[in-house]
Amino acid sequence: MNPKLPYVLLVGAAVIIFILSCMLLSRGRRSPSCESQPRIVEKTGSTSQSLVFADLTPEEMVQVVRYLQGNLGVQLVDASRAKPSDNCIASVDLQVPAKAEVLRFLDGGGARPPREALAVLYFGNQPDPNVTEYVVGPLPTPTYHRDVTVQKYRGKVPYHRRPMLGSEYEQVGAFLEKVAFAAAPTFLKEVFEYDSTNVAFQTTAPHGLRSGDRKSWFVVFQNVSGFFVHPVGLEVLVDHSSLDISQWAVSRVFYNGQYYRDMVQLESAYVQGRISVQKVRKAPRDGDFSSMKPRAPSAALFPLQYEPQGPRYSVRNNHILFQAWSFAFGMSVNTGLRLFDVRHKGERVAYEISVQEALSVYGSNCPGGMSTRYMDGSFGIGRYTSPLVRGVDCPYSATYIDTHSLCETLRPSKRKASLCIFEQNLGSPLRRHYSNLQSFYYGGLVNSALVIRSIATVGNHDYVWDFIFYQNGAIEGKVQATGYTSSSFLHGDGLRYGNRVWEHTLGTICTHFINYKVDLDVGGVKNSLVAHDMAFEMVRAPWSLEQQIERPRLTKKVLDTEDQAAFRLQSKMPRYIYFAANGKNKWGHQRGYRIQITSFAGDHVPEASSMERAISWARYQLAVTRRKEEEPTSTSIYNQNDPWTPTVAFADFINNETITNEDLVAWITTGFLHIPHSEDIPNTVTVGNSVGFLLRPYNYYDLDPSIYSHDGVFFTSEQDFTACEINPIACLPKTASCLPNFPPFTFDGFQNI
Repeated sequence: MNPKLPYVLLVGAAVIIFILSCMLLSRGRRSPSCESQPRIVEKTGSTSQSLVFADLTPEEMVQVVRYLQGNLGVQLVDASRAKPSDNCIASVDLQVPAKAEVLRFLDGGGARPPREALAVLYFGNQPDPNVTEYVVGPLPTPTYHRDVTVQKYRGKVPYHRRPMLGSEYEQVGAFLEKVAFAAAPTFLKEVFEYDSTNVAFQTTAPHGLRSGDRKSWFVVFQNVSGFFVHPVGLEVLVDHSSLDISQWAVSRVFYNGQYYRDMVQLESAYVQGRISVQKVRKAPRDGDFSSMKPRAPSAALFPLQYEPQGPRYSVRNNHILFQAWSFAFGMSVNTGLRLFDVRHKGERVAYEISVQEALSVYGSNCPGGMSTRYMDGSFGIGRYTSPLVRGVDCPYSATYIDTHSLCETLRPSKRKASLCIFEQNLGSPLRRHYSNLQSFYYGGLVNSALVIRSIATVGNHDYVWDFIFYQNGAIEGKVQATGYTSSSFLHGDGLRYGNRVWEHTLGTICTHFINYKVDLDVGGVKNSLVAHDMAFEMVRAPWSLEQQIERPRLTKKVLDTEDQAAFRLQSKMPRYIYFAANGKNKWGHQRGYRIQITSFAGDHVPEASSMERAISWARYQLAVTRRKEEEPTSTSIYNQNDPWTPTVAFADFINNETITNEDLVAWITTGFLHIPHSEDIPNTVTVGNSVGFLLRPYNYYDLDPSIYSHDGVFFTSEQDFTACEINPIACLPKTASCLPNFPPFTFDGFQNI
């Protein structure tokens, strides 16, 4: 054996030990977890006061139900099992206290307003069936209730106006299967291979053509994933107006362009060979072309964002703090996400910002499509708020909040992770300048904003609702539309009403209109509405009188009345329109907040339409009215099923009252037209389908408040811009070198459906 071999082996072993030691030491020096970094939150404002706006707790909902069961003197059936002829609780939600009471509590040291609930009840089991609304309080232990229906609506709410319960949909489905379809067994079996499980129904609304109707077209689809784009050509009009289910009947049937008296006549015509049949290829359970399953395998991971020093915002109960911002949030069963007591730098700029309604008007040459005008608040924008998928619906590291509701049941339900809050680096500067003239410097500020988001899935549509808070004092309200497109069976002149998106599928044209309530309080409750714009004036050049100059000049107008402040959708609106305070800034200008709208809306429906008054808020891109407690919302959940005699008609809010130095509300309408196209298959993307508004400081401050942001960057040509104390961005390799510690992925969206 070579005598040097042991030495060679020893040296080799030493080298290996050294390398392993270096590797272990380097692992020991790995970057810390971001969770170990300190949380940076600027504490401003009170969090306990915001509870005056807090949603009802599950315990409070239970107490309200218990009280109603024991104090109304009637039997209340669980709405999930109720027949139209039963009494039941449709919903229980927070009764928001009157603004004057709340402001006395928040600003004047007054007593906390009593906490109350608003309960909506259907009374079908009595001589005069109706819908009644009760205010129940005080919570958490109720001792009183009062009927507020007549006070709110100037009369009782007729029973036919009630929104359909889930149980009524189930009862109509059972009627179709056991009664209607039983009359056409041959047609259904041979044309659709019908087996009672392979079809799905989508209803239309409003339910009829005149006040008092409760007749609904039920459109038949293949029961597969994404069934909304799998129409089969059959639609059935069901008269379910009677409170006795046994009296329900088929009023009309439509198949492949032809109308029939009922299913019996359809069956007879088919058996006799008098029907033009269009057989639709049977789709697999995953829907084939409508499946949202990715067509490509996963590859490199998409970019993620994280917070190297922890969240810079805080959430406590229903109160959020972010830099100079603070506000309370809540979730209405009917209208969804809403904000209260919005403050910047400690000063209230808005008392309430809330969604009011989402309207869709459809066109088609099929009866279901052509008669549909969905008012989603009637179905429940808040009720159908979806559980959010971490990393897709919101950033993975966002804060996720559970919400609770009591709707069509006697027990509250929890919607896990149905609201998210996150700070988002928008990847662009909020402001910047690179100076290469006279002096040489760079100054900029990253555009990082706080987002509070919910997503509502109402039928085929998914609406992404955002409120965004910027460092310069601006607030954005934004909605993005996605989900499945609406469709009809393609036949005849169908291409007049949309585009063909699959073999037998017509993507039907529809309009989307969104209405918001914005109760701005700029420098106090009393405001005026002021319009600024620009006009050209022709002047002689003072230094050369023979020449003319077209000079832009500022135009100013105070809008004194509600009529002057109601801007129709197609009318020209001043480009700068703002709520003006009584106080002035350092430069002598009235402090203000400007309303800037992003919208592509056309006409909602012709104003001569018999149902137009029910959606008359959609006449206006902006309408500013005096704030009144008796005008809390621009519409009503009862307008959907009786738009011909609307329970609330927004047009009545505008009656030429003076709006100078008053408590004012802005009603903002945004919208867009959707003509479905092949790229809407499998479903619609959010890109290009986003509208909303901005609330921007306008002479509210003496200078841009974002100059005080800790995120600012500034350095000159003479400074060492690689030094941390000069340029914090240069320190990112050190300050942001932590490793994100993402929580495990969970999703509870399929529980308790």
